Amino acid sequence: MKIPNVMSAAEAVKLIKSGNRVLIQGGSATPQTLIKAMVARAPELKKVEICHLHTEGACGYVDPELKDSFHTSAFFIGGNVRKMVGNTVDYIPVFLSDIPSLFREGYMDLDVVLVNVSPPDKHGFCSLGVSVDIVISAIERGKRVIAQINPKMPRTFGDALVHLNKFSACVLVEEDIYEMKFVAPSEKEKAIGKNIAGIIEDGATLQMGIGGIPNAVLTFLTNHKNLGVHTEMFSEGIVDLVEKGIVNGSEKKVNPYKIISGFAMGTRRLYDFMDDNPEIEMNDIAYVNDTSIIRQNPKVTAINSAIEIDFTGQVCADSIGTRMFSGVGGQMDFMRGAALSKGGKPIIAITSTTLKGVSKIVPALKPGAGVVTTRAHARFVATEYGIAELFGKTLKQRAEALRDVAHPNHREALDKAIFERFGTNSVMV
Repeated sequence: MKIPNVMSAAEAVKLIKSGNRVLIQGGSATPQTLIKAMVARAPELKKVEICHLHTEGACGYVDPELKDSFHTSAFFIGGNVRKMVGNTVDYIPVFLSDIPSLFREGYMDLDVVLVNVSPPDKHGFCSLGVSVDIVISAIERGKRVIAQINPKMPRTFGDALVHLNKFSACVLVEEDIYEMKFVAPSEKEKAIGKNIAGIIEDGATLQMGIGGIPNAVLTFLTNHKNLGVHTEMFSEGIVDLVEKGIVNGSEKKVNPYKIISGFAMGTRRLYDFMDDNPEIEMNDIAYVNDTSIIRQNPKVTAINSAIEIDFTGQVCADSIGTRMFSGVGGQMDFMRGAALSKGGKPIIAITSTTLKGVSKIVPALKPGAGVVTTRAHARFVATEYGIAELFGKTLKQRAEALRDVAHPNHREALDKAIFERFGTNSVMV
């Protein structure tokens, strides 16, 4: 099919004007050709606000030398912009599931949206591929959409399809999709993975992210049956379980036999698995992360990470003290959704210490640390030393349960803190 409005990237980004708000598709779909062309226009632009979830690759728009041209308001802070937080980057605290309503309900008008899509089919529909998440709502509400049309973007279904007539400008590129290499789990992460796999039931619906701990969990699920996936994002660890028939979605109540997700990150193997695969639906994050949808599936097992946890169960997952590190993301969407699911298990998974040996289980969070998951929402905390079950327990009982899965080098100090706060001696296991 003939593609309309084809032009160079330099020509396309002239649609961006001073004072505009620009939404950039993120994750592995980050449209690098368009970003670089936009940054090249910096001398011509003033006060352009850039918005996105985490992006991957070059992000020249956060360069302090370009602060008069660009300022970033991030919904989630990725590693490529983290050092610029407080300088050219600011953070918008918001649940991932709520971001589409910022656009749809008029809280944030979008002047331009930059996307990275597959070539069109014979009917003129391109696919957003590996990143649908908040982008489909941005396309709905954006005044102008600039698309880089890229044959390396896998063609996915669900809410991913967008017609060419939505694009104000089209730029033909052949750009590699960002690849996140497989992270081999450490010995501690393997121990955590084994602990978590031990409480995942056959027929469970999984939500998990990327990194050593999720990868470790997946390697211990080879004897499970009839698992399903409904998750804000996934990586290629899922592929092996699908190919072995372990993940088949047969017991899901919502979207049975389908893998439901908002975005994906991995290597080319994952993207090839996703390409033209009707088993996978990449959907609007307002649907994927809706607790009323999540809860309908059985035994939803949500596995999320944290920076530190106090011994009453308050979970900090977005900052180190006052310094913003990542974001709220979808943790609470799935922690609550899993808790409401019949037989569900919301799990916070952490190594017991930092790389420097500092305990992540603490009497009190650092001053200024953000509470992403409240103590009332925290139910299971997994470390390499076991799983603490918190639901229905008093503050003192929670503190004791968390102490018992802390690193042995820190248990005595935690026990002392428990005594100072709650009185009476407790028994360490």
